[in-house]
Amino acid sequence: MLDLTAIRSELEAHYDLAPSIELAESMSDIHARMDRVVPFPDWAVAAPYVAAINRLKKERNAAVLAHNYMTPQIYHGISDVVGDSLALAIEATKVKADVIVQCGVHFMAETSKILNPAKTVLMPDMEAGCSLAESITAEGIAEMRARYPGAPVVSYVNTTAEVKAASDICCTSANAAQIVAAMEGDTVIMTPDKYLAQNVAKQVPHKRIVWWDGRCIVHEKFTAQDLRDFRGWHPDLKIIAHPECPPDVVAEADFAGSTAGILDWVGRERPAQAMLVTECSMAANISDAHPEVEFLGPCNMCPYMKKITLEKVLWSLHTMSGVVEVDPEIAARARVAVQRMIDLSRRLAA
Repeated sequence: MLDLTAIRSELEAHYDLAPSIELAESMSDIHARMDRVVPFPDWAVAAPYVAAINRLKKERNAAVLAHNYMTPQIYHGISDVVGDSLALAIEATKVKADVIVQCGVHFMAETSKILNPAKTVLMPDMEAGCSLAESITAEGIAEMRARYPGAPVVSYVNTTAEVKAASDICCTSANAAQIVAAMEGDTVIMTPDKYLAQNVAKQVPHKRIVWWDGRCIVHEKFTAQDLRDFRGWHPDLKIIAHPECPPDVVAEADFAGSTAGILDWVGRERPAQAMLVTECSMAANISDAHPEVEFLGPCNMCPYMKKITLEKVLWSLHTMSGVVEVDPEIAARARVAVQRMIDLSRRLAA
């Protein structure tokens, strides 16, 4: 566990991190990307950290890869690449920097390291895990293979390197249905998210999909009744759900898709009122790009994603700590599963 008291003392000895109205005003171009959700006083607190991190990025030849669930200060303030799991996996193969700072959760940092074994990958907080990744092991994969001999294993990228290494191919919420449809045989094993598997099964009815009993602690909390209640209060509301939600929740939505798919749908449809049935930061991060859209609740916050803060990113870059390593043998096998996903996704999109 990080000693935040010691970290703050060390950082304050090297950087001026006091809230600054003058600095915040000089960085108004960055604040403009998030001013709808980050008031100026809060920006005056964040600006010194953003400035220090962006300077250190140049000194360390580092790039920040940020997931859509990061806070606006990270998403808009310091990131070089933003996106969902698929986009970050693809962009990780294109990064020219020597250092990758992963603003997301641990499996994402592992994926970046798997795809970039020669680069330094930093994780600002090693305790930023994932309920899905923690729900499945390589032994669980072996158990499913024994139960369904010959069936290919499609594992969500929200898994450890060991699980990826034990799988045939990875998928994300953006490409899961396409990946499963492309598998040989009648039966496909999906791990570890049972709700994603159940939602994909409706899209790919010609496949028998069997699944591991895992779920996301953020998305499993939503209920179909939540959505019906909000429709009753706001009849013109458009509801957009993530496919990690239970199937009855997805059935109540106007659209279901990955975080990238949600961004595309909102940009294309531009509803007057929208509710994003996913992690809280999604609406915050796109609200300034769509001022005509009123985003309504509810949302659920991922406690793991929110472990990544500006303070921890600065500390990681300052000390070059939180280095992510993956056993080379495991990484080599996991790389095959991840690269198969990337290659197949590109072919299917062509």
